[in-house]
Amino acid sequence: MRKLGKQLNTRKGFFWWLIGFFWIKTLIAYFLDFGMLGVQTPFQFFIMLINPFATTILIYGIAWFFKKARFFYAYLAIINLINTILLYLNVIYFREFTDFVTINAMLGYNKVNQGLGGAGFELMEPHDVIFWLDFIILIALFLFKKIKFDMNKPKKWAGLATFCGATVLCLMNIALADMSRPQLLTRQFDRTYFVKYLGLDAFTVYDGISSRKTAELRENAKSSEIKGILKYVQKNYAEPNKKYYGIAKGRNVIIIHLESFQQFVINRKINGQEVTPFLNSLYNSKSSLSFANLFNQVGQGKTSDAENMLETSTYGLPQGSLFAQLGSDETFQAMPQILKQHGDYTSAVFHGNNAAFWNRNNVYKNMGYNYFYDASYFDTTGDRATGYGLKDKLLFHDSIKYLQHLQQPFYAKYITVTNHFPYSLDTEDKDKTFTTTDTDSSIVNNYFVTNRYLDQSIKEFFTYLKKSELYKNSVILLYGDHYGISDTENTNLASVLGKNADDWNANDNAELQRVPLIIHIPGLKNGGIQKQYGGEIDVLPTLEHLLGINSKEYVQFGTDLMSKQHNQVVAFRNGDFVSPTYNFINNNVYSAKTGKQLTATTSLMKTINKMDSKVKKTLSLSDSLNQKNLLRFYTPKGFTKVNSSKYNYVYPAGIKQALAIEKKLHLKSTSLFSQNNNKSTTKLYKTDAPEVNHKNMSGSRIQQTRKTDTTDGTSSSSTDK
Repeated sequence: MRKLGKQLNTRKGFFWWLIGFFWIKTLIAYFLDFGMLGVQTPFQFFIMLINPFATTILIYGIAWFFKKARFFYAYLAIINLINTILLYLNVIYFREFTDFVTINAMLGYNKVNQGLGGAGFELMEPHDVIFWLDFIILIALFLFKKIKFDMNKPKKWAGLATFCGATVLCLMNIALADMSRPQLLTRQFDRTYFVKYLGLDAFTVYDGISSRKTAELRENAKSSEIKGILKYVQKNYAEPNKKYYGIAKGRNVIIIHLESFQQFVINRKINGQEVTPFLNSLYNSKSSLSFANLFNQVGQGKTSDAENMLETSTYGLPQGSLFAQLGSDETFQAMPQILKQHGDYTSAVFHGNNAAFWNRNNVYKNMGYNYFYDASYFDTTGDRATGYGLKDKLLFHDSIKYLQHLQQPFYAKYITVTNHFPYSLDTEDKDKTFTTTDTDSSIVNNYFVTNRYLDQSIKEFFTYLKKSELYKNSVILLYGDHYGISDTENTNLASVLGKNADDWNANDNAELQRVPLIIHIPGLKNGGIQKQYGGEIDVLPTLEHLLGINSKEYVQFGTDLMSKQHNQVVAFRNGDFVSPTYNFINNNVYSAKTGKQLTATTSLMKTINKMDSKVKKTLSLSDSLNQKNLLRFYTPKGFTKVNSSKYNYVYPAGIKQALAIEKKLHLKSTSLFSQNNNKSTTKLYKTDAPEVNHKNMSGSRIQQTRKTDTTDGTSSSSTDK
């Protein structure tokens, strides 16, 4: 105590003692409350250990510019208190919501209230005393006069030296973070990643700056700006094809999001074997509308951009992710709410990853999703999950206990993850009969292995749909979200596609941006493979028209792919485009048929400029709509805006609500469970997943067993991660 008192009697000792103690408090939060922030490598662990130092020294170091002792100590006391409150607020918020507090949430009472659910005291843990221990120690030492203020003035250069040193540390921290996660600052998609690499203080500052920019843009927006957008979308509206309009009306809608799945895999054989035999059967079926020339149009938001286009038919942002940057406060006219008002659909998402990833826990509420069954609803321990969540076979298998309680008709979306970079599978998950490619790239070779796993997962799910009789009353839409093999690996892929790597060019990269779109409608006789060009922006209006919903009512930038008026110029997020005639890539024109670069004649460029002008306009109007949140100024006739406060996705609120609705409706309940005489259909699901079939499989995470209500209405022990 004497030694500690002696150190604390100097400004330098007091300063570094606060820094050290706050570093310890932060690490305790990282390890005990934030789940180690998803650290997966020693390098990430090292960055996580050092990231509190840089910003803390920078913020606390301002004290050295104060010569007078009372200002020096007062500043440190106040800033330490504010920083500790910020840390602890995030701890409490994270325990309830598995997310970090944003500036908007802190400034808006309603959001904080929703986030904490009025249960702040219940969320406290015994180790929380550590967050306030430094204050207790310092107050005690001052009261017993063991320490006193250091009245000696600091050296003139102390403030500047501390500031410069802390700035260098911050830059080093950012450089290390960028080495592990490129584009961390420009492509923010998960707040957990940001905190893991740069710390809570950096996240709060970054979020504050982003919030201010967004707020300024939205504050200056005028309601009249929506008029130009309405005029544009109405002018470019494509009338539905009468032959297909309403053919799936009233059916359940099941969306299967094929992670990183590209069109070139469909109907492809490797060493004489089909890579995806089941998906091929769906693609070639007359009961499917399958699209051979549908392109992904994602930007930096990748998966979230694809979801946004699917749900809203608006583009992602020029930089970053709309979900992550704007989604918490965005006004949407999204498919869940549209279907709610055209057939009283129940909506749900099944995804075995953290709810906060891509800010989905907030975005889905604003879209009107009734339920979001994220990782907290599944056992993701041990070998059951990859770095991006629950394996696909397990996701489909384990989701049935929730799916069967959805009131029909329902709109259910499955987000798969196993076919995600780096395309790794455990030995037991691999199909021993399938031999992949032998290229120089392990990425390319492994890609086809995970393709096969995804194919098997979907086949198992379809088998269940048929056994449970959901199949005949559903429309199942499968789509690829974005490329799986990046441009840097495409030359290694060239030989698999029968092309010469030496001749590979930018147009070849563009052509590979095709992703599958299969709309499978059991009972349809006149389907087949469609050759027209389109993009992910066109999926929503196409689906709406199949369900008998006229897309003209809504602000959507895509058009019905089956319409004779459909526009076949497909805009990429960077402003490039492809079409059945010309591709415009990196300011060069290519023939869509031959792939050869064309000479830019005056006549040709007149045509290209006209197409380019339309592409730029549609992207610009979509950006204006989303960045300024202009949909708040426009509500279509008969459309009710979403009230996000109605939804609670935190486990086990979702399944409890579904069961309560089922019980209340009683004989009027339309859930599969009710239709099956209140008997579970989970036994109908058959999977060869080793994690299900091997009873000795054990999880690596600490598990808590507690009594809870099962989805079958009985009481049993269940395990939560």
